[in-house]
Amino acid sequence: MTASTHALYRRTPVYLALCVALAVAAPLHAQDASHDGTNVISGPSAVDNSGDGTSNNPKTLNGVQVTANTAVSSIAPTQGSTIATEPQSIIGSTYIQENVPPTGDYTDVAAIAPSVYTVTPNGAGLMEAAVVSIRGFQDGQYNVTFDGIPWMDSNDFTHHSTSYFTNQETGSVVVDRGPGTASTLGNATFGGTISVDSINPQAKFNVNPYISFGSWDTAIEGARIDTGAFTNSGTTAVINLQNGESDGYLSYAGQRRQSVFAKVIQPLGDNTTLTFAALWNNLHQYVPFGATKAQIAQYGVNYGLNNDPTSQAYYRYNKDEIDTDMAYIGLHSEFSGWTIDNKTYTYGYNHFGFNGEDPNGETPNGTAYSLTDVPGQHMRNTNRSWGDIFRLSKEIGPGEVRTGVWYDHQDDIRWLYEFDDTLNALNPVVVPGASTLQMAAADRRMNDSLVTIQPFVEYQWNITDNAYFVGGAKYNYFKRNLDASVNQKTGTPLNYSKDWNVTLPSAAFHYAFTSNWTAYAQWAKGFLAPNLNLLYVPNPAFSDSAVAPEKTTNIQLGSTWSSDRLTLSADVYKINFNNFVQSRKVAGLTYFYNGGGVHYKGVELEGTYMLRAGFSVYANGSLNRAIQTADNSWNPNTPHKTAALGFIYSNGPIYASLVDKFVGKTYYTANNNDDTPIGGYAITNFTASYKFDPHITDVKDFKIGFQINNIFNNTTINALAGTTGADGTPLYWTIPARNFNFTVSADLF
Repeated sequence: MTASTHALYRRTPVYLALCVALAVAAPLHAQDASHDGTNVISGPSAVDNSGDGTSNNPKTLNGVQVTANTAVSSIAPTQGSTIATEPQSIIGSTYIQENVPPTGDYTDVAAIAPSVYTVTPNGAGLMEAAVVSIRGFQDGQYNVTFDGIPWMDSNDFTHHSTSYFTNQETGSVVVDRGPGTASTLGNATFGGTISVDSINPQAKFNVNPYISFGSWDTAIEGARIDTGAFTNSGTTAVINLQNGESDGYLSYAGQRRQSVFAKVIQPLGDNTTLTFAALWNNLHQYVPFGATKAQIAQYGVNYGLNNDPTSQAYYRYNKDEIDTDMAYIGLHSEFSGWTIDNKTYTYGYNHFGFNGEDPNGETPNGTAYSLTDVPGQHMRNTNRSWGDIFRLSKEIGPGEVRTGVWYDHQDDIRWLYEFDDTLNALNPVVVPGASTLQMAAADRRMNDSLVTIQPFVEYQWNITDNAYFVGGAKYNYFKRNLDASVNQKTGTPLNYSKDWNVTLPSAAFHYAFTSNWTAYAQWAKGFLAPNLNLLYVPNPAFSDSAVAPEKTTNIQLGSTWSSDRLTLSADVYKINFNNFVQSRKVAGLTYFYNGGGVHYKGVELEGTYMLRAGFSVYANGSLNRAIQTADNSWNPNTPHKTAALGFIYSNGPIYASLVDKFVGKTYYTANNNDDTPIGGYAITNFTASYKFDPHITDVKDFKIGFQINNIFNNTTINALAGTTGADGTPLYWTIPARNFNFTVSADLF
């Protein structure tokens, strides 16, 4: 079965005009730490490989991009930091623009890092990542930030990887494997942070139109425009316009994505900067749910959806229509020994979703209107967050005190109705005798909100020129409100609110043996706020008073070496996860309680060494163990090891790399009769690009690039997708087959 969704994806005249330009934004080289108002003033988890290991002015994940003051830093796929106090992998713009497919998103970038396991079943960025695991912590158990702003769905803190920033709008990504210090903010410091930082305006005026074509009728068209300084005060701006279309690897799983991103940086005097950034995305995609082994054997490894209007797997019955936006105003100021950093922001997510009742075929057709009509479901999930992050620091005594507060308020609307897809009408089978057709078809009708307040204080004590200690605490307050005429799971009305609070201490020590060799030790508490599903019961008060937030206790040791030709990092970790929220029934009532957890431990390494004549070698690896304490079983989505090996050539206008990522075996329990091992497997990718002067007026340079992914065409099963609705048959994802991208770009003016 082949994908055939061209009808949805016709190129507009605007983007056809961009195609004529034949260009892609020139790869952004690793940049110096940002001075755009996104700098932060708190915490030592840093992105700085300047070679000055004695720095006592650490920077954190919040809006700081990769420094490239050494030759190896500019080409290393991932690298540690000489001023970090916990393990992190910094991934700069050279790797992002050269090695990640133009359709990709931050999950495709993070995939190269040690201990990271990702599953992108439809090709890079062509549907939401099915798995993004860090040491076994799953999406929803760690933070994702954009320019230092935590964003998530408040119900379970997961992230929609395709719905916000694109690959071309991303300047750097940091995979931070730990809860950070007290100043690390977010509702899921439990498992770490993936920090995504946006591109910054360039100093000179430039226009970078671009176009990319690839497998599965994939096309990306767009343009990046840098204004340069266009006022006497030095105002600069950048805007990226983009359109992407693809039929996708999986059958009938096409996607169309349009995106606009803009950032304006306004200096206010010598010591203050104002930054405004905004993005908008529109996404249409057809969404499979995985395939059974029988379907894979019958239809092929790329089976997703079909073209049969009488089937619940008909692609037009299984789609997402999503609009998202995000904007912030940031103010950064330094005066008289004080530093102030503030971001006021909002982001929104509006999702209309459609799916067949059981697209993988075990639930027979039939609705309230006809035994042959196709049953399905229509849903809406829309949320809006408003928030502010305020940070203040002052040098006091032999160090610096840092304090601040994060406030976030998110409102959500969630509804789900049974539908007759044949008639495109509500299917009144939930409560057939209800007073209205809507109530008769409603699985859920809910309004909920989450309020988070996190003040923090920490002090960095500069013990000597070579050593500092950071200690502090963060207070976390979060309150959920639920007003449901039809509550999820129970189907009954509920109006309820509940708040929790917890205090999280942290301590870290950093030492510089030499100017390019440093080490750290960390002890810190992480936490995860209770999910909204805690309230999906008839009487939440029956259980929630006994439920505490899930917590981790982290102990980590590590070291980083960085010189002109070598960057090398290693760490060991031990993490105890407790207060695992579980449920059980007593006298017919479901209630939640804390019980059990997971013990994590492992070792991680990464490094890049520059050989001669432009050649470099890169490698990373991890040994990971995650055992659930309740029954000593292996934690799902936790490979027992990961590894990567790459060879890079970067010399003048030529860039080429050959990179292999290996993911070890993991286990999934699909049902009581199926404990499925998956892996290990390896995926090998090749990329090459060449930049030259075409000797054309107003064209500074011209660039062509080529990527071939999964060279050896490994299409084995790499993840459990879930189970069927009727019989609980396991569903699986497979690795996308060999595919390519061809990109053409130019720098104009």
